[in-house]
Amino acid sequence: MGYTILLVDDSETIRLAIARAIGMTDLVVDEILQAGNGKEALAVLANKWVDIVFSDINMPEMNGIEFVTELRASGEYAKLPVVIISTEGSKSRMDDLQSRGVNGYLRKPFTPEQLRDTVLGILGSWHGKN
Repeated sequence: MGYTILLVDDSETIRLAIARAIGMTDLVVDEILQAGNGKEALAVLANKWVDIVFSDINMPEMNGIEFVTELRASGEYAKLPVVIISTEGSKSRMDDLQSRGVNGYLRKPFTPEQLRDTVLGILGSWHGKN
């Protein structure tokens, strides 16, 4: 049994690149789901349990910050781990995201190893568990 991951980005190319990076790691992944913005991501979550979400910040309809705010206000998804993937990397931006309940941050471009280490740092590993 592996992770179910939700990728939220308005660029299909970026979502595919992140999925490819996940595939280059040794993470045990059962399923990678995708959404083009926060609103679509909420619809995915209404029908499917995920272990972790990777989200962009700047998206139409519902951006990443609005998406995280919505998640944290809900009872069911309040603790769902969210990692922001963005080109923005200022200390003030990262501090703001952390104060909103974001669990991790990856700055574009990133390596598959950085992605793996972020997931394992937040969720732990499936390897060696009984």
